[in-house]
Amino acid sequence: MATSQKRDYYEVLGVSRSASADDIKKAYRKLARQYHPDLNKAADAEAKFKEINEAYEVLSDNDKRTMYDRFGHQAVGGAGGYDPFGGAGFNGDIFSTIFDAFMNQSGRTAGGTAPSALRGADLRYHLQVSFEEAIFGTEKEISFQRPEPCGTCHGNGAEPGTDLTKCSKCNGQGEIRTRAPIFNMLTVVTCDQCDGTGKMVAVPCHTCKGDGRVRNTRKVKVNVPPGVDTGLQLRLRGEGEAGLRGGPSGDLLVAISVKEHPLFQRNGNDIILELPLNVAQAALGVELKVPTVGGDELLEVPPGTQHETIFRIKGKGAPSLRGQGRGDQLIVTRIVVPTKLSDRQRELLNELAEEWGDEPIDKREGGFFSKLKDAFGM
Repeated sequence: MATSQKRDYYEVLGVSRSASADDIKKAYRKLARQYHPDLNKAADAEAKFKEINEAYEVLSDNDKRTMYDRFGHQAVGGAGGYDPFGGAGFNGDIFSTIFDAFMNQSGRTAGGTAPSALRGADLRYHLQVSFEEAIFGTEKEISFQRPEPCGTCHGNGAEPGTDLTKCSKCNGQGEIRTRAPIFNMLTVVTCDQCDGTGKMVAVPCHTCKGDGRVRNTRKVKVNVPPGVDTGLQLRLRGEGEAGLRGGPSGDLLVAISVKEHPLFQRNGNDIILELPLNVAQAALGVELKVPTVGGDELLEVPPGTQHETIFRIKGKGAPSLRGQGRGDQLIVTRIVVPTKLSDRQRELLNELAEEWGDEPIDKREGGFFSKLKDAFGM
C-alpha cells in the first residue's frame, strides 16, 4: 500500500485528534479484539489488524504522534522515507558500535530482545504470637490474599487462542534508547508502555482483563522458631505476588509481634518476674514456688531481703535464635506494705514499733536500676 493511499491513523482507530493516550489505548484494544486473525476469520481481518497496529504504533508514541500531526505519513513512513528518529550521522560511529555491543552483553540477546517476565512484588503479613509461643516456637497456618497466575490465560494476559504482540513504542526491545548529538551519549530507559517486557496484549484475557493474574486466597504454614521477639521478620520465598508474564513470584514477609504476658517481661533473652513479698516474708525469709516459662521453681528468699533485690535462675530465659544457649530469669522483689490492718495486726506492729524505738532503717547502697545493671552484667 503506497503512503498516499494510507488512511488517517485517527480515522483507523476511530478517535479524534484531541484524543488522550488512554482513549487511544482503549480504542486500539477494542479494534484489536474485533479484527484479530485468530478470532475473526474474515478475508480482510489480517490486513485491518495490521493497519490498526500501525496506527497505534504511531499515535501511542508522543514523539511520533507530534511528527505525524505536523507532517503526516511521510514523517513516519519507515524504510526509504524520512525518519526523524533515526539519528542520522551516527549510525556508523565506532563508539556507538562498542556501546551497543556492551549493552547486548548485559543481559539481552544480540537482537536486543527484552525479557518479557517480571518478578512479582513482595507481600507483608502481621503475625501475633503468645509469649510462650515466642519462647518455645510454634507452627502457625496463615491465610492471605495474593495475585496468582490466571488459570484461563496461564499468566500471559492474552485471550486464549491469541498471541502477545510486539510493543509498538519500544519495538519489542523493552527499553527506549535516545542518542544525544553531543558526545554521542546514549540514554536507555525502561519502556513505560510495556513495563520493560517488550510485549503487549492485543486481546486481553476475559478473566484477568489482561493482567495475567487474579486474586486468590492462599494458606501457608509458618514455622516460628524458638526465641523470636517483636520486630523479627520471617521471609517465605516465593509466597508473594505472582510475577508478570510467567515471571518469578515475590516473597512473603511475616512480621512477628508478641502479646504481653500478665507476669513476665522480656529484656533480650532474659525474662523478668516481679515477686511481691510482705514485710514478714522479707524480714524473716521464706521459701516460695515462683513461676517460670518452664514451670514452677523453688526460690529461697533469705532473711532481711530488701525491696528490689534481684535473684537469678540460670537457663530459664528465652533461647538464643543463633543457638547459643538460653537467657536467665530475673526475679525482682517488691515489698508490699499493707493498706488495711486487722486489730491483731495493728497490735503486733505497734509492739514491733516500740521494740525498734528510734532505730534508723539501714540505707541501701544504690537503687533499683543499679541493681538491674549489675544483674544484667552491663
